[in-house]
Amino acid sequence: MPKIVDHAERRDQIALVACRVVAKYGFEQTTIVRIAREAGYTTGMVAHYFDTKQDIIVAALRLILRRIEERLTRQAEAAEQPDLLALLTEALPVDETRFTECAFWTAFWGQVLADKRLKRINAWLHREYMRLFERCLAQSWPQWASWPADTRDQVLRSVVTFINGLTASAVASPGDWPPEKQTGQLQLQLRLIELWARQSGPEAVPVRRRQMSAPAAGSRKHTAG
Repeated sequence: MPKIVDHAERRDQIALVACRVVAKYGFEQTTIVRIAREAGYTTGMVAHYFDTKQDIIVAALRLILRRIEERLTRQAEAAEQPDLLALLTEALPVDETRFTECAFWTAFWGQVLADKRLKRINAWLHREYMRLFERCLAQSWPQWASWPADTRDQVLRSVVTFINGLTASAVASPGDWPPEKQTGQLQLQLRLIELWARQSGPEAVPVRRRQMSAPAAGSRKHTAG
């Protein structure tokens, strides 16, 4: 009886191997021959599923996005109010699997400007990541819905920008960025961003008024003395 092949699973396997190859050798040194050899397949087998190396890269990008979303979903479903730090850590290179994903991702960034198709793919991926992170923020911060839309937008962009920068730094200099340092810096940034958002929201207005009136009161007291 012939063996039943799960073609979707095989495509994912090839895409995952491509992630490892790119993370290890870079885009220029990644070829279909090398991907096939690392996967234990012939080049003809790989060509059966993908026409070009770029097609494999796009499949790998989609696979990484799906894997991150699955991890985020599992984390979110584990608690009524998920811990935001734990959620967002799923996108950082804190273990071998996530390091490979992030190394592949940062290598991909270097290819975007020179290729119109990859630029379009990158724009779509960016929107998807923004959607995922926005969901994390909404699930983990009860006050999220009460903030003005422009505040939420700035918070979201600040979080995504920081994670992208932290990811690139950790991939480029892994010895300088052990997992605990990554999560420590992310925790600090989240606290600072949340504090800024609270001070920018409607609930901060009374605080501003008190702060504005305090110097005047102190000034009158000084004059009276």
